[in-house]
Amino acid sequence: MVHKIKIMAVTTANNHAAVTPSDVTVFAESSIFVGVGGDVALRLLGSATTAVYKNVPSGSWMPVNADQVLSTGTTATNIVRVFN
Repeated sequence: MVHKIKIMAVTTANNHAAVTPSDVTVFAESSIFVGVGGDVALRLLGSATTAVYKNVPSGSWMPVNADQVLSTGTTATNIVRVFN
């Protein structure tokens, strides 16, 4: 039996900022922390489409390269983005 292991690089961020979900505001490439759980609608860097991540638990890190958290479809709160 062969097991494949995916290794993800771990980096640290130098900056953080509170996120106010917006259907128009675009920010620098960021990972997302969800303080109070719910749905998170976001767009990944370089993508023309958005996705809604359903039922993201409180205190979750989203290991994505997002450049937008949309107000339409986002019910989670206390969202913070971390970036370099």
